[in-house]
Amino acid sequence: MHSRHSISSSPPGSNLIHPSQAHPYQWRETGGRLVRASQAFPHQNSGNLESGRPLYPHREANDERNRAPLSNGENLSRNLEEQVEIQRAEARGLSYHHGPLLDHRGPPLDTHTRSIFSSNANQHKEDVPFNVVSTAHRREQQIGDGGAGGLSFSKDSSNERDLTCVELVESLVLSNESSETKLAVHASRVKEYRSDLSRGHHVSSQRMRSRRRELRTRHDITSFAPQFISIYESLTPSEGEKEKQKQLLQSLEKLIIKEWPNAQLHLYGSCANSFGASSCDIDVCLAISDGEIDKSKILLRLAEILQSDNLQDVQALTRARVPIVKLKDPATGISCDICINNILAVVNTKLLRNYSQIDHRLRQLVIIVKHWAKSRGVNDTYQGTLSSYAYVLMCIHFLQLRRPAILPCLQEMQPTYMVTVDGIECAFFDQVQKLQHFGSVNRESIAELLWAFFSYWAYHHDYANDVISVRTGGIISKQSKDWTRRIGNDRHLICIEDPFELSHDLGRVVDKFTIKILREEFERAAEIMQYDPNPSVRLFEPYVRPSPEHS
Repeated sequence: MHSRHSISSSPPGSNLIHPSQAHPYQWRETGGRLVRASQAFPHQNSGNLESGRPLYPHREANDERNRAPLSNGENLSRNLEEQVEIQRAEARGLSYHHGPLLDHRGPPLDTHTRSIFSSNANQHKEDVPFNVVSTAHRREQQIGDGGAGGLSFSKDSSNERDLTCVELVESLVLSNESSETKLAVHASRVKEYRSDLSRGHHVSSQRMRSRRRELRTRHDITSFAPQFISIYESLTPSEGEKEKQKQLLQSLEKLIIKEWPNAQLHLYGSCANSFGASSCDIDVCLAISDGEIDKSKILLRLAEILQSDNLQDVQALTRARVPIVKLKDPATGISCDICINNILAVVNTKLLRNYSQIDHRLRQLVIIVKHWAKSRGVNDTYQGTLSSYAYVLMCIHFLQLRRPAILPCLQEMQPTYMVTVDGIECAFFDQVQKLQHFGSVNRESIAELLWAFFSYWAYHHDYANDVISVRTGGIISKQSKDWTRRIGNDRHLICIEDPFELSHDLGRVVDKFTIKILREEFERAAEIMQYDPNPSVRLFEPYVRPSPEHS
């Protein structure tokens, strides 16, 4: 069993399988179609992630006796040979889409099934007149603990170097029909089921994830760090943008103090916690300590004041979950949301900003992960995916779990900052200048951390039982939070505890459809970081929804 509290970038060696354990191919005719089980290509095939998925052996009883490390030269030789085989197949119009593992029991009785060995597979490919399209559906998987493992091949004593079938998988149907775009209606809105065949990606089985936990990081991972740092620098706000934000805040203060002399304005959210990207809007909290107040009336009055100062697009949204006034400043081009007495958000912003000041790698990781999430379309709570705030907490939690740890748990330390907001006690250590060298023992680069972050959420995290908790600096159980069942519209499929509002699960918006999307995207990102020759480009390729003509 892996330890959820220790994530190593250099786990034990890969699982090996001897060619003598290989399964033959299985072919059969069904309804005029030729159906066969797929040839498994080792996971080192990094040239085209869309064309295939790594496959692993299921004969676990033989794993121990067959474990033996390959030299770098042998691995490279096998990898090149396998990519040549894929390129030859693609040149003949064949496209590989590998799916989940199946425990194959051989040909059914009274069928037209016959077996051939992998060494003869290429001869049969020549006779196939169709394109290979995977149409079999994955079996329903219980959302639970998953993992990762490496795969390699022991050196064959013969010179034939047959590509042996490591594990029988979903049948590949040879068909001219185009794949269908799956739609699912849920919670009164239509959502695209994004596990479409055009992406060629599916959530791995539990067995496959358990093997991928053993995966070692690529040897050249640190060489990609400068590319990711360049991306990070291009996304961070310039000093000019920060100055414009200050100018807008000062202008708003002059207007508001005339009406409410004792009021204060506080920046909060991404523009203030240091995790904001360039050209982001700003969030402002108007703090009024005049006893009992009517927030709706204040917002309406505030909107009148702002409109009189020629600010644009002024709207008072009094019925929103958090009532706000929206506006745009024509002088700076900055959009702004103003709320009333949302002090907890201001305290939360201070906590996150303190974490960002301990180690610069946190800010790098957060901004890059948020950029990835936006590019891949998994950063929209209205569509059932995660908010930017949720990704910030996921990154902090991840760096708290690194060994050696990169971030401490500020709420578990002796508090130097304490305040009670709406009955919630907020206390944490805020003298972070004393923690500047806390994570210096851990020398992982941003490229290594990105690989480990996506690997953690793809293969290590126990979605069925675990809640990530920045407040405790570790993992707590769903049972302890009573998050094991759905309550109202709250679904607890990926659990992210708010550090102050302990009953608030940031992952509650994720449903049974979008949890699959999230996990697919984590796996895709982990594979790109592990195998792709240019991960800093491929990682951020925008997700494009299938066009209607392909549905």
